[in-house]
Amino acid sequence: MATDMRAWEPIIGSWASSGQTVDGVGIEGSDVYEWLPGRQFVVHRVDVRMGGEQVDVLEVIGERDGDALLMRSFDHSGGTALMRATVDDAGIWTFAGPAARATLVVAGSTMSAKWERNVDGAWEHWMDMEFRRTSG
Repeated sequence: MATDMRAWEPIIGSWASSGQTVDGVGIEGSDVYEWLPGRQFVVHRVDVRMGGEQVDVLEVIGERDGDALLMRSFDHSGGTALMRATVDDAGIWTFAGPAARATLVVAGSTMSAKWERNVDGAWEHWMDMEFRRTSG
């Protein structure tokens, strides 16, 4: 199912995002997922404040990689990241890369994500995010 772009349909739209890192840093802003014409790729735009820092990310999703779709992201500070997205039969998404990974659960007009990051070769809980659909 992961390589079928139709699986992204429940996520397409605008979302108010909020959360907190395990260190107590608050996160507030928005996430927008939209189709590129032809519905072969999804563009994901992140516009959040993490504590006092503005974080802007542009991500392109849809390049096939075996049973997954690649997620290529570019951020405001010149950073890039590559993750793989899969979804299981229950609709639970996994986004995984070498430095971070997340589990995303979509429930109609809400989503929740648990993020972990790789610290010296060990996965540690990093942050929890909640999303509320604002349009789409």
